[in-house]
Amino acid sequence: MLLSIVVPCFNEEEIIGRFHDHVTKELSRFDGEFEIVYVDDGSRDRTLPLLEGIAAGDPRARYVSFSRNFGKEAAMLAGLRHAAGDAVVIMDADLQHPPELVHRMVALHAEGYDQVIARRTRTGDRVTRTLTARAYYWAINRLVDVELVDGVGDFRLLSRRTVDSILELTEYNRFSKGLFAWVGFRTTTFEYENAVREQGRSKWTFGKLLNYGLDGLLSFNNKPLRAAVYLGMILVAVAFAYAAWIVGVALVNGVETPGYVTLLVTVTALAGVQMVMLGLVGEYVGRIYYEVKRRPHYLVKATNARVTATSHEELVRR
Repeated sequence: MLLSIVVPCFNEEEIIGRFHDHVTKELSRFDGEFEIVYVDDGSRDRTLPLLEGIAAGDPRARYVSFSRNFGKEAAMLAGLRHAAGDAVVIMDADLQHPPELVHRMVALHAEGYDQVIARRTRTGDRVTRTLTARAYYWAINRLVDVELVDGVGDFRLLSRRTVDSILELTEYNRFSKGLFAWVGFRTTTFEYENAVREQGRSKWTFGKLLNYGLDGLLSFNNKPLRAAVYLGMILVAVAFAYAAWIVGVALVNGVETPGYVTLLVTVTALAGVQMVMLGLVGEYVGRIYYEVKRRPHYLVKATNARVTATSHEELVRR
């Protein structure tokens, strides 16, 4: 059995060497062969030269370097395309995904599971972040067409057929959490304690987390558009009811001076609703715009890895 480890990297010069040593030490006890596929997502530090040095000294290490930063979703896609293993593990380079858990993943995979997911606990997280995350997952699971589990991220093992299925999904706007859930297959989950980042700071700012959450909401359903239709119908019904009430009052009490405040509030509220709905429709149209362009998900600047999966262009031609 060949096991592939896919590691997206972005400005990881402080820790990438220690990560490689830690992973290779853990996998030296693995009963089979392994390879590590590093994907440099346009790092602006010395990550690429360090990866070149690691690959020169260890034939089991491969690297792919992007021409610029294309994002983690593109980096994971590139890693899966270049991974040759019978099973593939995706993990971060900051050691918050403990390498020692790979053995447990492989053991569960041997029992017949196609996806083995490590779900982190929220031990040590701020209370506000924990509550916000739980509220988000509670809300999104009532909207999206797949189930997303709190604490479940990209740290997982995928069987070969699961990887091939993921690579057949060629959409430009990728939300891997949803894609992993969408392909299905036999899945199991186990929990592990949240590890503290050893070096550097998280690349996930509040703004990036917010955008990521919106991607998850819009990538797997059209319910927001349906909600806009329902909201419009409700507003029309309220407007007719209000108009009937105004006519009734006028017939009973005569015409009074129009209410300036009521008119101002109504116009402002409706304008706000219209802007939200236009923004929502614009989000979907923008996604269609990027899909029809059919641009590649990333451009490779340098690599010593071979492509093992069918490319997007070949899939399109078929």
